[in-house]
Amino acid sequence: MTNPAPALPPFGRTLCAMVTPFTEAGALDLDGAQRLADRLVARGCDGLVLNGTTGESPTTSDAEKAALVRAVREAVGDRASVVAGVGTPDTRHTIDLTLQAEKAGADGALVVTPYYSRPPQDAVEAHFRDIADASGLPLALYDIPARTGTRIEPETLIRLAEHPRIVAVKDCSYDFLGTQKVLSRTDLAYYAGCDEHILALYAVGAAGCVSTVANVIPRHIDSVLTAFDAGDTTGAARRQRQATPLIEAMMSAGLPGTVTTKALLTALGLPSGPVRPPLRAAGPAATDGLLAAYEEVATADGQVVAEDLVAAEDRTARRTRSDDPQ
Repeated sequence: MTNPAPALPPFGRTLCAMVTPFTEAGALDLDGAQRLADRLVARGCDGLVLNGTTGESPTTSDAEKAALVRAVREAVGDRASVVAGVGTPDTRHTIDLTLQAEKAGADGALVVTPYYSRPPQDAVEAHFRDIADASGLPLALYDIPARTGTRIEPETLIRLAEHPRIVAVKDCSYDFLGTQKVLSRTDLAYYAGCDEHILALYAVGAAGCVSTVANVIPRHIDSVLTAFDAGDTTGAARRQRQATPLIEAMMSAGLPGTVTTKALLTALGLPSGPVRPPLRAAGPAATDGLLAAYEEVATADGQVVAEDLVAAEDRTARRTRSDDPQ
């Protein structure tokens, strides 16, 4: 028995918070971004979130952000939605980025709570309303108080849901009760922003996920939701658990998700490049641990492209040989 189909989500079901590839010299790698975007869509992602935290938005310029949206839009066409991260601590700057993203071809904008200044809830609400009023793009609000210092309270979200262009929430609040409260009282499409919560949130009515781990295992992340939709709740739970070692290694092992994701993509020979300062690349030991977690999921899943594993093993072997004392 399949589960009833949810209302059509505004930005897709399986979204990837995509990294921003750079060249070895640190410049924006638009060709790499197009190749990575195409790979993610071909392996189950029906939406891509660009210029978010995973996409190193604090260290990319406004011009680079626009160029990335244009390049990815060209690469994926109408096969996937393109959602542009536009959040800043400055309402005027955020509006400028939202208008820029609209012009560059984005389907929507992801707007994080203003950070550092810690505005009260009435100011948070006004910030989001001003941005929603300024363009024609639908907005997903990003609730991640651990990074911003300020959450979007459930009552604030319930009021904001009345705005016709505020349509979704990327939820990293770690407040499951508050999330269910908003789900029960609004039509907002909720997206799990924490990979460990994908199935749990989907089971209570979320639209899908915005996954960082999907950069490296997009097909597996999509299969969790596909199994649940097919009524195979046991299989969905098994697939979510299978991903746990990699989720922990990438998101909870002391390194930022951007760093761990780029380390794995590089090891797998996929477009990535270095991180920009102040972030620093993962060391060999951390990368080996990430690869071990990746291979554990790949072995359990059986769906990961075999040549990815071969490439990873070859790179590990070459590095080991180069590290051996002569």
